[in-house]
Amino acid sequence: MTKKRGDMVKGATSLETTKVTNGSTPQGMIERTKTGGRAIPDSKQKIDTQVKHFVLDTNILLHNPDALFVFQENHVVIPFTVIEELDKLKKKDDDLGRNARACIRHMDRLRAIGRLSEGVEWGKLPTLPNTARSASPGGGATGTVRIDVIDHSRPAAIQEDSPDNRIIASAYFLKEKGLRAIFVTKDLSARIKSDALGIKTEDFTNQKVDAERLYTGFVSLKVEGDLIDELYRDRLLTVDRVGAELKLEYEEGEAAHPDLQPNQFMVLKDKDDENHTGLGRRLADTDHVIPVTNPKKAVFGIVPRNVQQTMAMDILLDEEIKLVTLLGSAGTGKTLLALAAGMSRVFNEGRYDKLLVARPIMPLGRDIGYLPGDKDEKLTAWMQPIFDNLGYLMSTRGAANQAPESQSTEQRIAKLMADGKLVLEPLTYIRGRSIPHQFMIVDEAQNLTPHEVKTIASRVGEGTKLILTGDIGQIDNPYLDQSSNGLAYAIEKMKGVRLYAHVTLTKSERSELASLAASRL
Repeated sequence: MTKKRGDMVKGATSLETTKVTNGSTPQGMIERTKTGGRAIPDSKQKIDTQVKHFVLDTNILLHNPDALFVFQENHVVIPFTVIEELDKLKKKDDDLGRNARACIRHMDRLRAIGRLSEGVEWGKLPTLPNTARSASPGGGATGTVRIDVIDHSRPAAIQEDSPDNRIIASAYFLKEKGLRAIFVTKDLSARIKSDALGIKTEDFTNQKVDAERLYTGFVSLKVEGDLIDELYRDRLLTVDRVGAELKLEYEEGEAAHPDLQPNQFMVLKDKDDENHTGLGRRLADTDHVIPVTNPKKAVFGIVPRNVQQTMAMDILLDEEIKLVTLLGSAGTGKTLLALAAGMSRVFNEGRYDKLLVARPIMPLGRDIGYLPGDKDEKLTAWMQPIFDNLGYLMSTRGAANQAPESQSTEQRIAKLMADGKLVLEPLTYIRGRSIPHQFMIVDEAQNLTPHEVKTIASRVGEGTKLILTGDIGQIDNPYLDQSSNGLAYAIEKMKGVRLYAHVTLTKSERSELASLAASRL
């Protein structure tokens, strides 16, 4: 027979308590309740102000199940309502269900070590997930993790019985006891409500990056004209020479002089002649800078229109670079360039077995519901932006140097798909796969979480090139923003790796109207 939530004791006022000494807890003197055996700090004793109490919302654990272990130097409090919500989601077949199950397994592992209602010390865990390891600052006290099983009395503002209000009440109770309570949630409404109650509220920032200072993949330098001439004459410059110019460029500014990253581009401008320019790229993690020029012939009918598209095409065609990220607003050509490079490498040159294009199934606005037909027919609506670009590239307009065929563009695309050379798939079915010898493009990657991007990248087999494209200014996933999405996270974390390159495209080339809309609207 299960007990209803309403049958639980409300707040701390009706609790019968007896003081006991427990040296294993950071507070020393605690109160133990008869109802749940939960340890509550005695407000009359000296409170440890060095250790924080993080109350985690359900969406934090659904975003990253390992988030439970990130706060190991502090006390982690999981309201009982969070466990109930995870239980409701655990049967789902999507990523929410997978993350809910992973978090429940973490809880079960902790339960085997000690009573979660009283608190399990982090120091008793034999190992921690790699993604959650962090050094304890200043040798701080080891914290605990516990489940708050009490349905606390709520102030009038959140008197309505709802999961969010019960979770906020746990943080409110700790605050009222004089503890350093911090409510961690990705729900904006919950943040506003808890902040209005005087509770310190934060987003989960462990996997966040600074979107305003995101790595662009290139730097612009004003140099002597002789250096540009030397780059193209000798086809080589040393990193030290360019690094010296980079240091001079930044020495008078507030920003620290950055190091030249592997595969980072340099736009070189003559100090005396603005029309005298050059473009170079550090060759992987070597000490050499090589010149970059436009391809000698169109790549599947596509010729780069600006310097950033030239950079993008250069790294897309480089076989030594296995991971490419392209970031840019609508119309900058990131998807078109990636498809053109992939079609050239697969269909014309045969360097890869097939071209695999995937997109996350994330609608803009109200979803249209279930779609009829088999998998391919269902995907048609989601993959229409890809079909638009494929149609352009396969047409005589997109590839004027190709011989015209009797078949229509749609028929040629259908034939490539029937032959297995072109594969369009949702990311739903990628888990557990191994993808060797393929040119793989993941479009709209800004709607992926960091964990999902890691899952995709870990599927890549030998001989596969992975391209992630997206616009962090157009995110449809309700739990992500410009700083926490998987694309921005990958850009920031992968820079400095010799197998990785990135370019941020800023100039719209789709049409004059698209360019105006991107800049003005």
